[in-house]
This record gives sequence, C-alpha cells and structure tokens, in this order.
Amino acid sequence: MKKTLFFLGTVLLAIVLVGCGTGEADGNSNSSNEGSNGNSDEPVELTVGATPVPHTEVLEEAKPLLEEEGINLTIETFQDYILPNEALADGTLDANYFQHIPYLEDQKEQAGYDFVNLGGIHIEPMGIYSKNIDDIENVEEGTDVIMSRSVADHGRILSLLQEHGLVELDPDVDPVASEVDDVVENPKNLNFDASIEAGFLVENYKREEDALVAINTNYAIEGGLKPTEDALIVEGSESPYANVIAARAEDEDSETLQTLVEVLRSDEIQTFMEEEYDGAVVPVNE
Repeated sequence: MKKTLFFLGTVLLAIVLVGCGTGEADGNSNSSNEGSNGNSDEPVELTVGATPVPHTEVLEEAKPLLEEEGINLTIETFQDYILPNEALADGTLDANYFQHIPYLEDQKEQAGYDFVNLGGIHIEPMGIYSKNIDDIENVEEGTDVIMSRSVADHGRILSLLQEHGLVELDPDVDPVASEVDDVVENPKNLNFDASIEAGFLVENYKREEDALVAINTNYAIEGGLKPTEDALIVEGSESPYANVIAARAEDEDSETLQTLVEVLRSDEIQTFMEEEYDGAVVPVNE
C-alpha cells in the first residue's frame, strides 16, 4: 500500500512539473508572438530606395525621427530612374522615393507594376537652362531643345515652353501627357532632342552652349546649378509633379510606411527642405 501511494505521489508530482514546464513554454511562445505582431521593443527594419539629391539627403535627415518611431531606416541609393522601380517590384525595397506622379503612372502602365502612391513629399521645379542664351526672348531660330528621353517629362517641358510663347500644343491633348508630336505651332522652328538619359543632361548643358536644356532639379543641384538663379524658365509651386513615396499595392496599409510619409511631411523635414535647397525643392502635403 505504501509503495502504491509512493508511486501515485510520484506520478502526481511529475504531472505538476510537466504542467509548470508547459506553462513556461506557453509564456515564451506568447512573448514571441507579441514580438512578431509589432509589440516588441525591437525596431522595425525599413529599406527605401532613392536617388541622391535631394531624396537620399532628405531620408538621411529623417532617420533620427524614424528611430524615435521605432523604425530603422536603410537607404539604397540609385543613380537612375529604372532600377528603383525594379528593386521595389522584386521585393528588394519596401518603398522608393525618387519619382513624380506622371512618371509613376507611366511606369505602371509600361511595366505593369502593381504600385501605389502613398503621398507626395516635395516638388522639384523643372528648369530650362542655357550656357549662352541669357533671356528667353533671345532664343534664335532653329535652337536645339535637349530633354530627357523620359516621356513622362515631355509634357512638363513642353508646357513650360508654351507658357513662354515658344510653342503651342494641341488643345485637345492634356498638357501633362503631351509629346513633341503634339506641338502644333513652333514659330522659332525649335529642334527637339528627346534622346538623352536624364543623368547626362547637365553634361549636355555644359557642352551645348547655344541650346536650351531641360534639367530635372535633382540632377541640376548635383551639377552645381541653382534652379532659382540659373534657369531661364523654372516651374512654379503649382506644378502637378509631386515626388512621392511609392510602394507595392499589397503594402498600401502598412503602418510603417504611413509613418514614413508622416515623418517626411513633418515640420522638421519641411523646414530642412526649405532651408537646405532654397526654393529648388518645395515641400508638399498632399
């Protein structure tokens, strides 16, 4: 009888110990689950692709603010406009920050990207420059107009030329979507060269002294140009070409990406853009 009671006591003790061990294991499992659900103190990793100026610089300025929100930002810098979207599509990036809305829409149509615009951050006013032409009134017959081969920029450039009386566009075509073929009046017989990679526009400006060269602001700044001082023509703040945070459609509701947009629109970052770029980069909130 004593042996039987001893045996039962041993079994009961083992059950209790197993039960305690299971409870601890369950507790560890719950803790792990909380971490995977975003309740851990571990920072969230976020990788964003950007072109160097101003995008990478703006993101670098935002890093400490994002850290305060529990987000560890890694910036991948690209020198062109093609690879950042490819990297976003294949999952290398969580988002990118380099392109304006018409370019994003064009790339979605051309490449079939399932991307969404999470919000505009800034406008980089397009400028038209010339080494020797010091006034738009002095543009001569047959002057070359050199611009990016990115079709998404053509309407933007042609609209600027139309505003200053150098061309007239087909009134039945949306100016944003217009192309060289939509020029119906060309009183100075301007010659359009739309074959240049955007990154080489500053080089063309320096070489082609009597040409008009339309240069995206990020490349102009990198090339030592100040749009508000050096451009013959520069866009106003009403431009529809806001640079945006783009992400895959599946991540449209990501709290981390929404926080990124909020930080980039914060007073601290908007003030940085205004002071750092002196009008060459204009913050937006839409």
